[in-house]
Amino acid sequence: MHSFEDFQAIVTPDEPLAPQTWFRLGGPAAFLARPRNVPEVVALIRRAVETEVPVRILGGGSNVLVDDRGFPGLVIHLESPAFSDVTIDGRKVIAGAAVPLTALISQTARAGLAGLEVLTGIPGTVGGALRGNSGGRQGAIGTFVKKVTVVDDSGEVLTREQEDLRFEYRSSDLDEPIILSAAFELETEDPETVVRRMRRIWIIKKENQPYGHQSSGCIFRNPSPEISAGTLIERAGLKGQRVGGAEVSDRHANFIIAHPGAKSADVLELIDLIRQKVRQQFGHDLELQIKIW
Repeated sequence: MHSFEDFQAIVTPDEPLAPQTWFRLGGPAAFLARPRNVPEVVALIRRAVETEVPVRILGGGSNVLVDDRGFPGLVIHLESPAFSDVTIDGRKVIAGAAVPLTALISQTARAGLAGLEVLTGIPGTVGGALRGNSGGRQGAIGTFVKKVTVVDDSGEVLTREQEDLRFEYRSSDLDEPIILSAAFELETEDPETVVRRMRRIWIIKKENQPYGHQSSGCIFRNPSPEISAGTLIERAGLKGQRVGGAEVSDRHANFIIAHPGAKSADVLELIDLIRQKVRQQFGHDLELQIKIW
């Protein structure tokens, strides 16, 4: 196993990645690690740095497209209970990076804490949401963050306080290799009121998103809060456009569906076609929201 012989309990070589992603496409990871605790994460990062092995972090797999050839490095899959706990103490909430956003939203809503329900319908985990400052028209996750615990490039565990964090539109300065957990502060409100608001947002989201298909979250970032990538793609006449087994969703043009037999290469070619058409017709250079491995 080359660089990771002494991690055999948590690292497997040549591990398929497609089953771990929403697209269910792509080749294997050279190494896939499932650390059970923070010291194992730290040891993995330090070994990867020492041996110059590239690293990627896998959470829920909703915003990842893996190349058909796979990823030639170490993929760290955060899924153990050590990274998926939620604790609520009054208005303060601590959530591990592997907690699904859906779980965090529902737990805080039932506890009578308002704020995170604006994220209803957004896929993925807390870690991914923090890195990309996930949100919608009603707000974004960064608004509620008090501190984030990370592992830096040298394998040190650090806590970044609110004043040391920068959240912007669909981005943050959380560029450390691994996010471990985050602390939030929310407002108290009647639980039934919060849950009703959450359900309303959910219904609106589900009316406009594809379901029952292999896909990911949104493919492109909106160029701005006022300009929707999906609207630009639809106006370019690309709903239903296909390349091989990949198709622009006819429900929401910022989603790509992978039909049976699709390859990652089909999705990538369709992404290139969309960007070219939107640039030609509207002058916008669409930026990817999903990650290409």
